[in-house]
Amino acid sequence: MKKTILKKIDSREAKVGIIGLGYVGLPLALEFAHSEFSVLGFDVDPDKVASLQRGESYIRHIDGAALHHFFVERKQAEATVDFSRAAECSALIICVPTPLTRHRDPDLGYIERTAETLAPHLVKGQLITLESTTYPGTTEEVLAPILERGSGMRAGRDFLVAYSPEREDPNNQNYTTRTIPKVVGGLDPDSLAVARALYDCVICRTVPVSSCRAAEATKLMENIFRSINIALVNELKIVFTEMGIDIWEVIEAASSKPFGFMPFYPGPGLGGHCIPIDPFYLTWKAREYGIPTKFIELAGEINTSMPEYVINRLMLALNERGKALRGSRVLLVGLAYKKNVDDQRESPSYVLWKKLLKHGAEVEYHDPFCPVVLPSREHPELAGIKGISWRKVLEGGHDAALICTAHDGVDYPALCQALPLVIDTRNACPPDQRVVKA
Repeated sequence: MKKTILKKIDSREAKVGIIGLGYVGLPLALEFAHSEFSVLGFDVDPDKVASLQRGESYIRHIDGAALHHFFVERKQAEATVDFSRAAECSALIICVPTPLTRHRDPDLGYIERTAETLAPHLVKGQLITLESTTYPGTTEEVLAPILERGSGMRAGRDFLVAYSPEREDPNNQNYTTRTIPKVVGGLDPDSLAVARALYDCVICRTVPVSSCRAAEATKLMENIFRSINIALVNELKIVFTEMGIDIWEVIEAASSKPFGFMPFYPGPGLGGHCIPIDPFYLTWKAREYGIPTKFIELAGEINTSMPEYVINRLMLALNERGKALRGSRVLLVGLAYKKNVDDQRESPSYVLWKKLLKHGAEVEYHDPFCPVVLPSREHPELAGIKGISWRKVLEGGHDAALICTAHDGVDYPALCQALPLVIDTRNACPPDQRVVKA
């Protein structure tokens, strides 16, 4: 089995299936196509599949010309909603979401349903790799058993299983899917060897670890590290603000130290599909072993409290100007969770928006990359609301602007001139008497 699939990978005869064509799966599909593999992308969204078959990108930072080249001109890649075609693939890579439930417990529903859908169509000798972020043990305890039950085959004997966490950073100008080293763990030595051989064809360097559990833990450690350090600077921001000290100035000065310091930056809350979610996967799993995760949970408390801090800063600034938040017109500047992307997942802007509405404010938003609020499980009532134009922003009809995401290309000095109050959570504005840092 191992020799057969390795030969197919080396000769590029292996067809690679990517399940989930979002911010992780679609860039990966393009890298495999670029490396001369035939790629078959699977997604439950027929609109995404139709867009890809036309060679059109639905993710801003993914080049539409590259999509057209591989999906339309060369026919190197194809997209489908027909999961029975998984039998055509030598390797299947699962890139589906792993959100939290309302009680902040892991929701493995996407992984489980994907495995149940794929299992009847598996054939002997395939490699199945999971890339979705999850707690240690998921690949071995959840994914593999579902595949075994549905296929009637045995993992490690009839098909191979590996885990390799995604490390996407949308719109990062310095690192791409291809140039970020990839951690790989296998269910057994053969699974690891084949998974490494496959990823070595498209990634600059693979980093093998002893097991799927070690690879799953690696991804969690990376994101917990970020979550804790972001919580630290968020807490310092609150302390330093009361002392009359600018946290941004302090970070810049501390960054001059060439060792022992790494800059992290405060904000209005955490966003994206990783940092606000991943730490709780380990917290949940640690409870199974009776081990508290105090550091992780404290960081989560600090980070989730930041929207309330920002709203309080806004209320105080309005009060000083003789205005109440109730009845005020507030403009949210930036809907995406980070600058220069159109990714709205877990954006703190939504939390701020709903808090403002609860306080009786009238809310509009402007985001050059997010013209409309996309449907989400957490905020369905906001879906379909459209952002206002920059021309309307500059008409100055709002009582305050709240900068949630500091996209490049937005004229922040003009914003400060147009509105009487700007709450700046991202250090986007030059010094101005109308600007309040939060």
